Amino acid sequence: MSTTGGGSVACEGMYSKLIDDEAGAYDNINHRSPDVGLGAHPVSPVRLTPRPSTPGPYRFTTICLATLCAVLLISIIAVAVHYKNKPQGGGEGTPTFQKQTQEADVSALTASISKLQQEKTHLQKEVEELQAKLAATKAPEVETTAPIVCPTDWHFFNNSCYLISKSSEDWEESKSYCEREGAHLAIIHTAEEQTFLWDLLPRGHWNSFWFGITDEHTEDEWKWVDGTPLVGGFWEDGEPNNHINEDCGYIVKTRVLERVATKSWYDAPCSMFLPFICEKEMDASASTRVPH
Repeated sequence: MSTTGGGSVACEGMYSKLIDDEAGAYDNINHRSPDVGLGAHPVSPVRLTPRPSTPGPYRFTTICLATLCAVLLISIIAVAVHYKNKPQGGGEGTPTFQKQTQEADVSALTASISKLQQEKTHLQKEVEELQAKLAATKAPEVETTAPIVCPTDWHFFNNSCYLISKSSEDWEESKSYCEREGAHLAIIHTAEEQTFLWDLLPRGHWNSFWFGITDEHTEDEWKWVDGTPLVGGFWEDGEPNNHINEDCGYIVKTRVLERVATKSWYDAPCSMFLPFICEKEMDASASTRVPH
């Protein structure tokens, strides 16, 4: 801005000098000696009125100088603005800063990818654990087998099928018949099993049915047909009594309603012909039983 002020002062000084020179020239004309030249006539003094504006040649010079000053001022302003907006060393516009910014972006992106990969691994592990748990819950269903169906006329209870015969045989022949069917004379261990079989039997005057117990080898040592000893039992009061060499056991069901299932065993001679009860053990791992 100081350069522009100096230019203006110089232009004003030059313009004043031109005015002063012009005024001096007019003063010389007015003060010229009357005897100049031969035959000259005295000339009366002439007062020159100053021109209201700058003569043509000086006007052009003044305009040129003013234009140069304006151009110089604009140039100075432009240079100042340029240097003001130019980034300083290490600023955002420098290649070094741009490189640092790019490296920071790459590092952030790499960290994000690594985090996503870790989350993916964690989720895959959770999915595998859930699938293992789901497979464990479904395992019993996969291991189930087809339902076991008792043969015709056989009745299912507690993993066994039971047959109430319609024919009569002695105890030994009854035992052989059950064995030919892949079974044996019934072995009764619980009150529930005893009651189940009692309910299958028809009522009558003295309906009797052989089952799988005998003491034919040693008196009063009752054993089941599989050789295991009897523990407890469901004897009627006063039984067994071995009245007439009674070595085989049977169940009685009469029309007397006061009689109960858990007091219905008697002993009798093994040669008597009676209906009988066969038992066939079934696969205990089967999931469903369909009785007939």
